Amino acid sequence: MGQPWAVGTAEAAPARLPLVLTALWAAAVGLELAYVLVLGPGPPPLGPLARTLQVALAAFQLLNLLGNVGLFLRSDPSIRGVMLAGRGLGQGWAYCYQCQSQVPPRSGHCSACRICILRRDHHCRLLGRCVGFRNYRPFLCLLLHGAGVLLHASVLLGPALSALLRAHTPLHTAALLLLPWLMLLTGGKVSLAQFALAFVTDTCVAGALLCGAGLLFHGMLLLRGQTTWEWARGQHAYDLGPCHNLQAALGPRWVLVWLWPFLASPLPGDGITFQTTADVGLMAS
Repeated sequence: MGQPWAVGTAEAAPARLPLVLTALWAAAVGLELAYVLVLGPGPPPLGPLARTLQVALAAFQLLNLLGNVGLFLRSDPSIRGVMLAGRGLGQGWAYCYQCQSQVPPRSGHCSACRICILRRDHHCRLLGRCVGFRNYRPFLCLLLHGAGVLLHASVLLGPALSALLRAHTPLHTAALLLLPWLMLLTGGKVSLAQFALAFVTDTCVAGALLCGAGLLFHGMLLLRGQTTWEWARGQHAYDLGPCHNLQAALGPRWVLVWLWPFLASPLPGDGITFQTTADVGLMAS
């Protein structure tokens, strides 16, 4: 039995900058959204019941979003602290010279995180951390609720957008929505409130499309039992069927984990060994 692989805490410092920048960007969008809703035309006119439901939906989305962000950042997908020495002997495991450790199947070294990641999928640039075995579930839920929050914000901006369309010609409005910074800097008859509205709208729509596209892509990989690296190379060795693939990535309560981030749904396995299609075939025969 070998010693667990360890790494100094100083190597984790570069990952803080993307997270800080993303937090500042999210705070700026939130403040500008509040500015538009409070000082602009305000939210859509709703009855008491509809307003209560909308507030409840927003609270549900935000709790899920923040909860999954916290779980994603707290879950370490790396080989840090994992017993690996001697386990890959005779199994054809690769060797990582940067980590000076054997690397299990489906794992790989990340130059940004400077460590090998268990079941490595890709490196998330916005949050400054790799997506791997232990944080794949909160990453998927983060995409879902991120798209929901941004779409909800876009709906709240509906009255303000309608007022903007009535105040300017279609060409001026289109230029403002497509190039808000250029319109502001060139003095294109744009107020600060109109600039904030255009910037928040662009951010929400683009972010919702990005999260939605990411969710569709990773949903396809989830059903196929693939990582992004395996998909790019056409590998299907770990495809056990949609139901088993969902349980392998999300745990036994894979239907409910989308609704609440703190629901217990332990992942099967340890992120080191995985059942393959060949293994299932041998058991069936």
